[in-house]
Amino acid sequence: MTETPRVHHRYATVQGRRLFYREAGPAGAPVLVLLHGFPTSSFMFRNLIPALADRFHVIAPDHLGFGFSDAPAVDEFDYTFDALTDLTAGLLRELGITRYAMYVQDYGAPIGWRLALANPSTVTAIITQNGNGYDAGFVPAFWQTVWAYQAEQTPETENAIRGALTLDATRWQYLTGVADETLVSPDTWLHDFALLSRPGNDEIQLALFRDYATNPPLYPALHTYLREHQPPVLAVWGEGDEIFGPEGAKAFAEDVPDAEIHLLDGGHFLLESAGAEVAALIRDFLGRKAH
Repeated sequence: MTETPRVHHRYATVQGRRLFYREAGPAGAPVLVLLHGFPTSSFMFRNLIPALADRFHVIAPDHLGFGFSDAPAVDEFDYTFDALTDLTAGLLRELGITRYAMYVQDYGAPIGWRLALANPSTVTAIITQNGNGYDAGFVPAFWQTVWAYQAEQTPETENAIRGALTLDATRWQYLTGVADETLVSPDTWLHDFALLSRPGNDEIQLALFRDYATNPPLYPALHTYLREHQPPVLAVWGEGDEIFGPEGAKAFAEDVPDAEIHLLDGGHFLLESAGAEVAALIRDFLGRKAH
């Protein structure tokens, strides 16, 4: 009987901030960094990590303001994607990680893209699971509210975007596009909502909604990086996602013709309903592509 890999739950101090991360797998194995999205944390990888850690050294941090990492108030820390990227880079340096594949989802994508653009040679492969890198993937019905808030912060636009911080909206992210909703545990959205509901966390999330406007302008540089470096790309997408639609997955082939694109039955948090399929695709992909 194969022993299930042990997952360690650790903290590191980076730039004076305490960051939580999950770690598993042999020290000398190829490294895979898992970067989560909104409104979750490394909790979203709780089942994926042991499914990969027999062959890979897996690191899954909680971004500042999420999960069990520090969550300083917005008047103590400037919450931007640049700042979250700097902390992630600092954590990887602290852990002595210089070469790694990355798995990016939602907010994890713009953090991953910044890491790759800053140090292209460090990235051995990219796995994007509903993590957008092209304008084509945005579903306007969801994003109109975000775009309106980015354009002008008024009581009306703020009230509308605060709808994304509710329990109903969190549940919606997990269940939309999932054919069999019984596959998704309520633990997921209740866990996320409890952390979203901490005093002051709403202002953190509003700051990141505003700063998300800085991400699409990076896409041309990302596309140049993809064309010039041709990193192995696996786009594994919940095709029922109503935030980042399937066109976002297909677009990666524009710049990496060998990109492997899989549209699976599921939604934004595909691991909850198709975790075994995603793990199998990753193991096969990294086994062939990541060195």
